[in-house]
Amino acid sequence: MSYEKLPLEPLFQKIDELKPQFIERLERAVAIPSVSGDETLRPQVVKMGEFLITELTALGFTDIQRKELGTQPPPVADANLQLPPVILGRFGTSPEKKTVLVYGHYDVQPAAKEDGWATEPFTLVHDQAKDILYGRGSTDDKGPVLGWLNVIQAHNELGWELPVNLVVCFEGMEESGSLGLDELIEREAKEYFAKVDQVTISDNYWLGTSKPVLTYGLRGCNYYQIIVNGPGADLHSGVFGGTIAEPMTDLIKVMSTLVNSDGLIQIEGIKEMIAPLTDKENALYDEIDFSVDEFNAAAGSETCLHTTKQDLLKHRWRFPSLSLHGIEGAFSGTGAKTVIPAKVIGKFSIRTVPNIESAKLDQLVFQHVEAEFAKLKSPNTLKVELIHDGNYWVSNPFNDSFTAASKATQDVWGIVPDFTREGGSIPITLSFEQKLGVDVLLLPMGRGDDGAHSINEKLDVPNYINGCKTLGGYLHYYAKA
Repeated sequence: MSYEKLPLEPLFQKIDELKPQFIERLERAVAIPSVSGDETLRPQVVKMGEFLITELTALGFTDIQRKELGTQPPPVADANLQLPPVILGRFGTSPEKKTVLVYGHYDVQPAAKEDGWATEPFTLVHDQAKDILYGRGSTDDKGPVLGWLNVIQAHNELGWELPVNLVVCFEGMEESGSLGLDELIEREAKEYFAKVDQVTISDNYWLGTSKPVLTYGLRGCNYYQIIVNGPGADLHSGVFGGTIAEPMTDLIKVMSTLVNSDGLIQIEGIKEMIAPLTDKENALYDEIDFSVDEFNAAAGSETCLHTTKQDLLKHRWRFPSLSLHGIEGAFSGTGAKTVIPAKVIGKFSIRTVPNIESAKLDQLVFQHVEAEFAKLKSPNTLKVELIHDGNYWVSNPFNDSFTAASKATQDVWGIVPDFTREGGSIPITLSFEQKLGVDVLLLPMGRGDDGAHSINEKLDVPNYINGCKTLGGYLHYYAKA
């Protein structure tokens, strides 16, 4: 792809010069354990929001607002638990310029050293030899969120005017279903977001470890729980084992019917909803730069279910998947404990693709789970619930924003990026697109082996710094589009 290169070298040099400050900013952010899924850490999530407000203020953002979202709906232990605020801010309000809204999230997944981390998860560790930053949230999503702030700092220190008006929207509940954000976008569509021309999100990753990508499609995610209730209290297996119906036995029986060992969903009716794979779409997978060996390395094992890149990518992007995530209420500590849990809750999710309808999927899941439980003829009780859902998203990879992002990527990395879909979910992507009526671009910073949601989450320093250059370059190329 040929393009007219913009004179951005001074900006890129300034970003290189500011690298120590950018790493220090990320270090301060990672130190805040903003785990949205842990109610006891909710004050830390709020603290992270306040950290961003302080940073935005120092950089010269205006109209900074802390949007409260109210009480978190059940299931929660604390009925009065408040949702973290959404942080909004503006940099520039020129009517002559395009306005770009950038979205990111400041909450993170749970992490503890005993989970298997090599370092303390909430202490950013710079491995100088490998030039890698380790820490929870480094790549998902604090590094990319701070990347936008770093871009503003670089412009400020250069005395350069930002080529677009920038609006930021940072939330603190993405890892827990983005509760309340959908409603906020709807409320602010004709208010705070009224003049937005485009939305850019940096909350996804390269496909591999060496080639940048731009992402034009995401799977959705429906998250469920199965609750099995039995005796009135936890019991001793030596006294009650073999004499009562145990909830854990029922739950495991039911959960074992959801998916087989080949990763194929066993719930009737889902396969029939999937949009047919056309020959034209099928051919796209042949050209993408992707290594099955690298994928196995990122997983830390030789356990991949598919041997070709085409099959692997289709099952990662194009087909639905069902994953079993855990059992709440069961004994999970070290040693031996002979308890019979009185109540257990199994958690699982389904990643959705075109043309799976969320409501229809829920119906099929509920019917399947209830039918399988009925087969057990158990005196225990079962309830299946949807915890949260988010639809799939597909965009046009040849519009102005994707073209601008491709130019910026080539400028910084010296290579034309691959255009990919992704297996993960960012449900709010669809909300921005539909409620604001604008295009959404997914512009990733991190690599495919960054370990988001896993132990030893990391962000390579070249990706952090060149990622900032790409974000900044994108704003300049998009302004010219």
